[in-house]
Amino acid sequence: MANVPPELRYTREHEWARQEGGRVRVGITAFAQEQLGDVVFVELPKVGARVRAHQTFGVVESVKAVSDLFAPVSGEVVEVNADLTQKPETVNQDPYGHGWMLIVQPADAGEWDQLLTAAQYEQLIAEGGH
Repeated sequence: MANVPPELRYTREHEWARQEGGRVRVGITAFAQEQLGDVVFVELPKVGARVRAHQTFGVVESVKAVSDLFAPVSGEVVEVNADLTQKPETVNQDPYGHGWMLIVQPADAGEWDQLLTAAQYEQLIAEGGH
């Protein structure tokens, strides 16, 4: 069974989102990092950048592939995980913890409700992951 924490929301592109006091912490799912293999580089936006839901905000590079990262919600980037610059493998080791990527101050609270629930995301994975 996939590692899909029930308290999170998900995108069809395999990012997760966690509400934290009005802000949204974002990372990639355990399924995504397993598909990518060993992550060797993560490119993230700068604090203050604006992201848009379903638009790319960065890149994750593994030994196998380079993949775009997609924002689950629109808003302003208020924090980025600078540790990933030096230790990108953290994404593989702890995708839902220390491997988080950024925190967004959402511009539209309604976008949260458009994200997939854990059950919907598990079904997406079961159907082939796309």
